[in-house]
Amino acid sequence: MFLVFVREVTTLQIVFRRTILNPAQLFVVSFVSLILLGSLILMLPRATVNGISFIDALFTSTSAVCVTGLSVLDTGTGFTYFGQVALLVLIQLGGLGIMTFASYFSYFFQGGASYENQLVLSDMTNSEKLGEVFLTLKRIITITLIIEATGAFMIYFSLQSSELFNYSERIFFSIFHSVSGFCNAGFSTLSGSLYEPVFRFNYPLQLIIAALYIVGGIGFPIVFNLLKYLKHLIIKWVNKSIMRRGAFSKPWVINLNTRIVLITSGILMVTGTLLMFFIEYDNTLKEHSIPGKMIVAFFNSTTTRTAGFNSVDMSAMHLSTIMIFILLMFIGASPASTGGGIKTSTAAIAVLNFLSLARGKTRIEIYRREIADISVRRAFAIISLSLIVTGLAICLLVSIEPHLSLRDISFECFSAYSTVGLSLGITAKLSSLSKLVLIIVMFIGRVSMLSLLIALMKQTAFKNYRYPTESILIN
Repeated sequence: MFLVFVREVTTLQIVFRRTILNPAQLFVVSFVSLILLGSLILMLPRATVNGISFIDALFTSTSAVCVTGLSVLDTGTGFTYFGQVALLVLIQLGGLGIMTFASYFSYFFQGGASYENQLVLSDMTNSEKLGEVFLTLKRIITITLIIEATGAFMIYFSLQSSELFNYSERIFFSIFHSVSGFCNAGFSTLSGSLYEPVFRFNYPLQLIIAALYIVGGIGFPIVFNLLKYLKHLIIKWVNKSIMRRGAFSKPWVINLNTRIVLITSGILMVTGTLLMFFIEYDNTLKEHSIPGKMIVAFFNSTTTRTAGFNSVDMSAMHLSTIMIFILLMFIGASPASTGGGIKTSTAAIAVLNFLSLARGKTRIEIYRREIADISVRRAFAIISLSLIVTGLAICLLVSIEPHLSLRDISFECFSAYSTVGLSLGITAKLSSLSKLVLIIVMFIGRVSMLSLLIALMKQTAFKNYRYPTESILIN
């Protein structure tokens, strides 16, 4: 009895600070708060040239925070310098995630962090150890700033004097497009994005921006793992060539998640580029040379993976190209990145599951590893929920805007849900009710429907029992 008493008293003394909201609820509330704050800032008289309504400000703020890129007001001509800077800040906060900033800086303001918060952040940042949580967050912010600064520097020197004469305009253009590119936002200070006559043939600029949104969309865990692999190769070369030591081997420096994401992303980039190159060869790519056609095809096929920039006339593309773009938009970027969509790993798990079932296997095996059952269940839950949300949005917009074609509406809804920002030119024509529908779709696409369900539904405590298993007839 004495030992029980000591145990109970000791347990009562160890009380960790608990949050009122669970992590999913905090994630949702953070984005909602930032969107509303951004809407109020964009409605200030200094933010726009001719003023903006609340629904348009809310739409633009949601698009910026959710790094979508859809806009009902021209960013270059409709917003003032103050408004463009406000959009830039919203894009940066939304791209990295407001929770990353809030959690990292609150660590210094509060003098530490609770054990529960560290568990939340370890799941957010994919840290293997709790002690590495804030170190990982610091690395995320540092790497982001370094990449964006490098991108802005390269964009500045890729610009020609005939494009932007003013040095201050060139500096702001470089910073804005570097941040917008890395965060996969798709916002541009140019009225027609990179399809402007003086920019559509600037191939170095397109390659730089493409590199930015590819790195931003590949995910921070993948970047960290690749840096770890690069460090491993350097140490291995030093030991072998300089230190004259025997060769050593370190297994699985590149983990399974990195392999799946890189292979899937590579397949999507190559396939999308080749398909657009051949389909649009004599259409939207007609005015370019053969090397230019390949670069423009690469830029516009990879931008569908949630980046949102364009250097061709989207409304003039063939229907087959539009359907391919819708599929690429739906898949989107990679997990823990600035992009949206169902994610490359989700699509890869779905395909691997198809192949495993066709071969008569009861589990998914790849690279001598078995994918966890919970990952498979989450992948198919995300796919199902995404199709439901997008389908409902299409039905609503078709009923609200009967004069618009199903092709344009479907493209707009998939673009909004996957936070891509590409459009066939109907965004500004939508009614207030349609804009409200897209605002909800953009928000759900950014925070994910699964996170919303977790935030809304009461979590069931783990029960240590199992019911008898039965198979259900399917097909």
